[in-house]
Order: sequence, then C-alpha cells, then structure tokens
Amino acid sequence: MAANDYLQEQIRQLPHRPGIYKYFDDEGIIYVGKAIDLRKRVSSYFTKQDHNKKTQQLVKNIKRIEFTIVDSESDAFLLENNLIKQHQPKYNILLKDGKTYPYLLLTNERFPRLIPTRNKRPGDGRYYGPYANLTAMNVLLELIRALYPLRTCTFNLSPENVAAGKFKVCLEYHLGNCKGPCEAKEDEATYNQYIAQIRQILNGDLRLPKQYFRERMTQAAQDQQYELAHQFKQKLDKLDDFQAKSTIVNASLTNIDVFSIASNEKNAFINYLKVMNGSIILTQSLEVQKKLDETDDEILAPLVMQMREEFESQSKEILTNVALPDLPLPGVSVTQPQIGDKRKLLELSIKNVMYLRKEKESMNDRSKDLNEVRIMETIKKDLRLTELPKHIECFDNSNFQGDNPVAAMVCFRNAKPSKKDYRHYHIKTVVGPNDFDSMYEVVTRRYRRLVDEGASLPQLVIVDGGKGQLSMAVKALKDLNLWGQIPVIGIAKRLEEIYVPNDPLPLYIDKKSESLRLFQRMRDEVHRFGITFHRSRRDAATLKTELTEVKGLGPATADKLLSKFKSVKKIRELSEAELTAEVGKAKARILLNYFQEQPAES
Repeated sequence: MAANDYLQEQIRQLPHRPGIYKYFDDEGIIYVGKAIDLRKRVSSYFTKQDHNKKTQQLVKNIKRIEFTIVDSESDAFLLENNLIKQHQPKYNILLKDGKTYPYLLLTNERFPRLIPTRNKRPGDGRYYGPYANLTAMNVLLELIRALYPLRTCTFNLSPENVAAGKFKVCLEYHLGNCKGPCEAKEDEATYNQYIAQIRQILNGDLRLPKQYFRERMTQAAQDQQYELAHQFKQKLDKLDDFQAKSTIVNASLTNIDVFSIASNEKNAFINYLKVMNGSIILTQSLEVQKKLDETDDEILAPLVMQMREEFESQSKEILTNVALPDLPLPGVSVTQPQIGDKRKLLELSIKNVMYLRKEKESMNDRSKDLNEVRIMETIKKDLRLTELPKHIECFDNSNFQGDNPVAAMVCFRNAKPSKKDYRHYHIKTVVGPNDFDSMYEVVTRRYRRLVDEGASLPQLVIVDGGKGQLSMAVKALKDLNLWGQIPVIGIAKRLEEIYVPNDPLPLYIDKKSESLRLFQRMRDEVHRFGITFHRSRRDAATLKTELTEVKGLGPATADKLLSKFKSVKKIRELSEAELTAEVGKAKARILLNYFQEQPAES
C-alpha cells in the first residue's frame, strides 16, 4: 500500500469525536493538534488546496497518524498542551526561552531567612515568584532588608543551640542589620511579626506593613522618642516610595492575569501582566516564531496555559485582546473588556506588546540594512571598485528562433530589487537572433536616455553573457563617452565566471561569496523578467495573427479587440450585439461567420 493510501485509510478510521491527533515522520512526533471533530480536522490537511508552504511541508512529512478520543474540547486542549510540552514537536509553537527565573525563598527555619535562588527544592520553605525581571526582584529584596533586621547566617538556631551559646554575633549585628537572634538578643515572637509583614509585601500587599510602621511612629512620637519615630518614618517613606514606583492600576482589581498578542507574517508577540492587590507585580514580553499559519487565538491559548504555570498564577480572571476557546481552567473567567479600568489595563498590555513588535521589526530592518551594506562592501572589494555599488543594473536578451527579440534590464538599489526601475526593450535595429548587437542596442538606449534626462548613472553594470556580450556593452559605453565612468562586467552561465574588460581570463569568485550570490540573483531575475515579456509578446503575436487571417478584418481591429478582451476565446464568447458595439455590424458579421467556420479547439 502506498504511503498516501495508507494515510487515507487511517483518516477513514478516525471518529467524528473530540480528541487530539499526532503526526509522525520517520523519526517521531512532528505535530500535535486538537479537534472537536477528529476526522474533519485531520482530513482538511489533505484536502484543502490553500495551505501555506509551511503546512504543505508538514503534510509532506507525515508518515503516520495517531489519535486519542476525549470527552470534551476542554479535555482535548489540556491533553494537547501536555503532549506539546512533553514531546516538543518541531511544527508546534513552544514556550521555551531557555531561562531559569529566580525566586525569593522564605525558609521554614526557626528565625527564617529570605534568600534569592533559581532552584526550587520542596520542603525548604515558601517560594515567591518567579520574577521575570531580576532587577525588580533585587529592588524588592533590598527594600525588605532595609525595613526588617533579618539574619543572613546559616546557623541552626534551635533553642538548644542558642541556649548552649554555640554562636556569636557577626558584623551584621554591629552594623544594625540583624538583632542577634543567635545570642538570644531578639525574641522569636517579634521576629515572626516581621516575617508576617514580609509575606504581605511579597504577596504585593503593603497595607499591613504600612499600618505597622505608622502605628509605631505615632506611638514613639507620643512617648517623645523622636529619634525612634524618625526611624519608623523613614521605613514608612521607603514603602511609599516603592509603592509609587509600582504601576498602580486600581486597588479594586485583585489577582488578574492580562494577556495581549500582536503578530506579523512570521512571528507573534505576547505581553503578560500579573496584577495583585491593585499593582502590577510582574510583566513579561516574549516573541515566538510561527510554525504554520496559526491565528492569534491559536497561538495565545496554549501560551496562556504555559505562562500561568511558569509564573505560578492562581488568578481567577484573565483579560485578553482576542477571543480564546474554552480553556481547561475551572473557575477562571476569560474576558475582553471594552470599557472601564479593566479595559485600561488591557490597553496597557497592548501598548507594551505593540512596542515590542515595533522594536523587533526595527531591529530586523537595521540588521537587513547592515547586511546589505556588507554585501555591497564585498562587491566593491571583489571587483576592486572605487565606490560602493549602491545602484547596479543587469541586462539580458531573449528570443525564440529569432522571433520577437526583446531585452530586459533589472535594477538593484542597496542590494535589493527596485522593481519600479525595471525596463523592457523591443529590439528595433537588429534583424534575427544576434545577441551581441542586441546588447549594444539596449545598453546604448538605456544610458543615452539617462544622460539626456540628467539621471544618476549606476555604479556597476552586469551583462548576462561572456566576452562577446561584454565587449558590445563596453563599445556602447565608449560610443556614449561613458567609458571609465561606469564599471561593467559579464557573468557566464557555465561556470559562473566573471569577465572584466581588457582581461582575457575570467575572474573566479568564491562560490559562497555574497558578491556572486547577488550577481546570480540578478542574472536569474533579469532572465525571468525578460522571458515573461518575450512570452507575452509571442502569445500576443500568435493571437493577432489568428485574427488578422480573417478576411475583411484589419490589424487595428485585431489590436482593439485583443487589448480589451485579452484572448480569442473570450472574443468568441461575445454575442452579436456585443461584437457590434465594439467593431460595428459589418465586422461583427465577418467575425461570427469566421468563428462558425473555424470552431474553437476543445
């Protein structure tokens, strides 16, 4: 059984049920997808004709299909997400940025410590994070250490060890950063009170710590302990300053995840905002490459699941700028707000994602510009030119057995095609298939016109051909008194040799050189451009000949009909009234009689 027949047989066995499907090549899983109706979804890959190139390539590589039936679309989504993470198929979009995000660990020791870490080990304590921005995490850590005298040592401060006097206070104690619990200089109840407030801060809620320091400040002032009151005021100011630097959206907006997406043909850009207690405590933007022709909702839906898991979100509300399918998140609502504070929050996320897209596209444009300059520098070096070839033109001739000779010129500016500057030429002075004289004619016509118009001349001219075509291009430039002003080379097809004037031996440029690759690209482009023009002329001439064979019908009438209707077939389909409106009653009758005598070929 042929491979295609085998796949069709597998498709026929698929049920009309929700589930997931897996595509395999010879090495393993290459794609995982979900469907409400497995048979309809999978068969669409093999029956639709408008797939893009990436999807067509996927279909070519499919050797085997497996499927799993589930109870609902939500179950299919969850299973698909798990399988993608497990197998990481090459045609699925994956959230893998190679980063290990840091956490803040509040240890479960007696007199807990707060330490940054990238490794999570169960049982060590309560982890907060992960933090997508290392700087933001360090700012938070510094704030907490400035507010509370936490120990940094790793001693086992059990009651027995402390009572036995096993430890001595360190420099941190003398600097005022620690109260010395290792020598029982600080009681455990006060320390745990600090820890309770630190937990509030790490959860994004500053109300309890601010209330604590405000009350202590007021009490110290009433007791006329003004220096102590000032210390509490400084700590309160630190909290206010930290809160001012946080993005406050609305105190009533608690525990919300915000996702927005913007995309172009190749990539998608996603922004994630995590909101707790009215403040944005985490923001993350990322770029993913499209694998097939995915829509925004198809890209965002699995990434919402993956990013919520990555950043350990427990939010019961998700805001997005695109409608998403039902996500397997019980008790979680997904909405697209149109007004109010939630809309403003979503617009902030959209603003971030649009900035990311613009920045990435700008970087790509700058990278392309640098790439083009490098190519032109390479050409200048390889051909020993005196200036950067920002403007290059390439010529080619085209004819078929001497008929309908034409020529074409393509223009590249800054190493990119400038199609508005492309030109076609009807050969006027040459009879028969003479490529050399044809090259002389078109080069002469092109640069005589540029000189007459006062237009800028190219920094390099390329002719498709060897010594003969090159010599005629040189002769044309000499006759125009332009020799020495425009460098000119010829490129021969057989061995990709580059010929330069007055040198009998060709120049062999490295096959991997960017210079040669650009010359080949220009040669192929001018050949395509010329062949297309030649075919259109040849076809028009054939059609025109057929109509001018009709007795009583002149070339002007033939030209008029062909220019409007493009083909004899369409002219045959016209009614007598339509023909009469175009060419008059007498010529319409002549044409109708001809078409009856000469029926169209089937």
